Amino acid sequence: AKARLASFFCSCWSPASSDSPGIGPITLLSPPHHLPMKSSFICVLLLSCLTVLLPLCNLDFFKLMGRQYTGIFVLGLPFSLVRSGYVGLVLLALSAWVCNHTGRILVSCLYEEEVRVRKSYQDITEACCKGLWPGWEVVGGWMVNVAQLIELLMTCTLYLLVSTNLLSDCLSAAALHRSVCSLLCLLLLLPCLLLTDLRPVSVLSLLCSLAHGLISLLVMLFCLSCASNWYWSSLSLAVDPENFLVSVGVIIFSYTSQIFLPSLEGSMEDRGQFDTMLGRTHGAACIMKTLFALLAALTWGSETSEVVTDNLPPNLRPVVNMCLLAKALLSYPLPFYAAAEILQSCFLRGRGVSRPALMTRCTLLLTSYFLALLVPRFSLLMGLTGSVTGAALTLILPCLFHLRLQWLRLTVRDRLTDVCILSLGVMCSVSGVICAMKRLVEGS
Repeated sequence: AKARLASFFCSCWSPASSDSPGIGPITLLSPPHHLPMKSSFICVLLLSCLTVLLPLCNLDFFKLMGRQYTGIFVLGLPFSLVRSGYVGLVLLALSAWVCNHTGRILVSCLYEEEVRVRKSYQDITEACCKGLWPGWEVVGGWMVNVAQLIELLMTCTLYLLVSTNLLSDCLSAAALHRSVCSLLCLLLLLPCLLLTDLRPVSVLSLLCSLAHGLISLLVMLFCLSCASNWYWSSLSLAVDPENFLVSVGVIIFSYTSQIFLPSLEGSMEDRGQFDTMLGRTHGAACIMKTLFALLAALTWGSETSEVVTDNLPPNLRPVVNMCLLAKALLSYPLPFYAAAEILQSCFLRGRGVSRPALMTRCTLLLTSYFLALLVPRFSLLMGLTGSVTGAALTLILPCLFHLRLQWLRLTVRDRLTDVCILSLGVMCSVSGVICAMKRLVEGS
């Protein structure tokens, strides 16, 4: 496998012949013959990381890796890294460790004396709230459902927002207004109202995720081809506090997978390998996200766009944007369906496509559409979502549940770790919401 990877990189990095007509794929990705020492080091690091990750790949790894890396929101990380500087690099690694820790302790709350007695995030919440006050377990379950609904709704809005931007870029020659592109995307998503089975959509979404991984690799190879012109001064230690706090929300949002972990752990054949799989997945996601964000930030510097594919050259950007548009539109049904199921289970007590269910789904679809129109800033909406529901579901609630349910079995070190992460999550959430809302109101 290492030999194949090495030959692949050698073929991608072979200099283009001078008599090749036009700009072919090899010409576009061909770097200067002599790379700077820093660039060569990053190339070797990328190859080494890929070869190390090969033995770790199994079905559960790919399930969670699909949540962690192949989401379209990874395209906003380079912009956040430019805004947060070298501190952002530390934050990417720290967030991976923290999210890995909170994921493990959340799943541990499913067990009592090594016996799995709970099945979902909602079950854990109800167990924590039980006995605090009469009826609080019901309130706690509702609160988690609301948080998950907000998370899924914002995810739908972000997919629609990205789709609008990509479609507008693809149809730039027609000079269509952004609202028209948004309406076209809405029309393309109308079949979501009739969804009763997600199996075919899941297959398409998996294929789109694989395509997104290939697109990310293409972007990284293009960035490596521009190594001689990298802006090493684009990252600095001095950062603007407001930009940094918004970036914190973006990075946290890119790691949110806690709401899926109970069901994923429950579906594993060997649940004893969950902690190992989770650690490997977060490590792999951290490496890939850091390399992707760093390469893009060094390539375009302060000119890095909120969606990094907007920086690609004109001969490459249309193809990449069309692929990303297809991925964004085909990824929309998954969070939409999950949000619709939560609403139907809470209010309609049933499944299927009835008249009330259609009205509920229409309301959900139109809400995401109007939110996408009202909030045209991808990074700010992503940061706001990460600061609210992302921080709550990923940092705050897992630590609270762990301390509440397993206090007597925890060591002093475990308690201090949970308290520190809990405090950090609260501070980042409050400050991130204030900064993101301020930017949204200002429209900057």
